[in-house]
Amino acid sequence: MDIINAVGRRKTSVARIHLIPGKDDFIINGVPLKDYFKSDILETIVKQPIGAIGFDGGYEIKCNVRGGGFKGQAEAIRLALSRALIDINVEYKPALKKEGFLTRDPRMVERKKYGKRKARRRFQFSKR
Repeated sequence: MDIINAVGRRKTSVARIHLIPGKDDFIINGVPLKDYFKSDILETIVKQPIGAIGFDGGYEIKCNVRGGGFKGQAEAIRLALSRALIDINVEYKPALKKEGFLTRDPRMVERKKYGKRKARRRFQFSKR
């Protein structure tokens, strides 16, 4: 077996994932998954593709993720993991697609415009 690589993106986060045949470890930026994401909800988001297909394991999952916040990073890892699982077995694709794990979420933060306080928020109007 070879090393399987995949990339996932969400907001400004980019996750590069490597599946290596071997022991069942999940390491993100050199830190175990439990220690990297303090919230159980974010851990669940990352592990959703594995639960959706009932993946038995047998792979060491190493991930490098940069940019964004923890939520964007978790969703970027989820997309990368889904793509990597399809490289392992193409039969996983319908189940992952049905759950929506293969769709790259295109929503990004809108840029700030001049003459406004934020992207759309105007400065407070004073009549007098």
